Amino acid sequence: MEQSTRSGGDVVPKIAAVVGFLVVVELTSGVIQGYFTPLHTDLARHLGIHDADVNWFEAAQLLVSAVTVPVLARLGDMVGHKRVLLLSSAITVCAAWGVAFAPNFWLFLIAWALMGPYVVWLPLEIALVHRRTKGDSSRTRTAAAVLVLALEVGVIAGALTSGALQPVIGMTGLLAIPAVAITACFVVIWFGVPETPPTGSHRLDLPGAALLCGLLLAVMAGLMLVRFVGPGSPWPWLALVVGAGLVVPFVRHELRHPDPVIDVRLLRERRQLSVQLATGLFGFSVLGAQIPLSTFARTDPDVTGYGLGASAGGVSMLIGGYVLSMGLGAVTAPALAKRLNEFGALAVAACLVALGYGLNVVSHGSVVGLLVNMMIAGIGSGALVAALPVAAAGAAPTSHTGQMTGLTNMAKTVGGAIASSIFALCLASAGQTEDVGDHAPLGGYLAVWAICSATAVGAALLLWRARRVSGGLKPD
Repeated sequence: MEQSTRSGGDVVPKIAAVVGFLVVVELTSGVIQGYFTPLHTDLARHLGIHDADVNWFEAAQLLVSAVTVPVLARLGDMVGHKRVLLLSSAITVCAAWGVAFAPNFWLFLIAWALMGPYVVWLPLEIALVHRRTKGDSSRTRTAAAVLVLALEVGVIAGALTSGALQPVIGMTGLLAIPAVAITACFVVIWFGVPETPPTGSHRLDLPGAALLCGLLLAVMAGLMLVRFVGPGSPWPWLALVVGAGLVVPFVRHELRHPDPVIDVRLLRERRQLSVQLATGLFGFSVLGAQIPLSTFARTDPDVTGYGLGASAGGVSMLIGGYVLSMGLGAVTAPALAKRLNEFGALAVAACLVALGYGLNVVSHGSVVGLLVNMMIAGIGSGALVAALPVAAAGAAPTSHTGQMTGLTNMAKTVGGAIASSIFALCLASAGQTEDVGDHAPLGGYLAVWAICSATAVGAALLLWRARRVSGGLKPD
């Protein structure tokens, strides 16, 4: 007993130190996510493209994220989470500098897409903490809440900084600031983050990874082609059929492989499957709705009859309120999980997301009204961002924590990519019936918010069902 107590006492300061360095990483991740949002309209004008085409920045980056995250997450379990954090941050550094100096739309789009591997940072960090706490879900949940709070602080700092600097400095200077922050983050990971010992095989399931990448590329390409050539063309549907056709050989291969890139056997466990499906539905709102929110706020109501006519600084303040509420949701998630249970808390959080976006459909005519709605959704979103990866880790063996937390990000990314493509169609569908120039139609925005609300309801139902399996109202 004495030894156990002494060991437990040693763990707390060690975990605190680890989380301290990881906080810097998540601050940087937040800067990446928040800095560019107030600038989307300015980027569209800078690159000479339509507002709706800005959605392809998000779609392309989500495509790269979806393809790379599961492989990188599995590598984290195999070779160590710090090594993969370094690798993914190095790729992101190079891409960020490419974004800053890209001379045209296509090079900008490629560089932007190659920033996608940063999405693996949070699941790798949660897996690292989970391993160092020896699977203690309570400590991991608390650490995850701190990391997500740091993420949201970074989003606010990024959004406020870009909103303040946009009228002052040129576009190249504006775009170089995140690249500097990511470079500093790489240094912090190198010197400050400890390694976790690898587990299991050191040989990556390359055939499985190739099948998974082909499957995701085909599905994402189909979704993107819907936007480029329209749903009336056969090419998008052919790509989607190819992607669907790869599902069966991928699953069969993974079931046979001793160390698969995605252990589909684990997905047979109802809690794990509920987490992954709910995360995919959550991706619609948390990833897919960001650009529509920004462009709606920047739309001039004197020209279109709708929108808020906000400046880049005004959008940054709107985003700041939303992100503050996400931070609040993240830090209250552990307490809510103790009162209900892990899945009951997640279901309540998803209901808040559904409520917030549902209110957007009926009340969007003022900054205050839109802000209140988004703060309701933000509280639920923050709790889900913090707690879904922890729930996935808790329902997985130690050797697969990185894989399952990474799979939540892949599911969220795929959901966001599907949403981004659907939303691009919604926002480009107007112009023919409404004289709104380069702006997207009001009906498109209402469709976006209605879809976000409906998918959040679906996530809540999945999580509520998992709550019943995991013990009703008993704390975990």
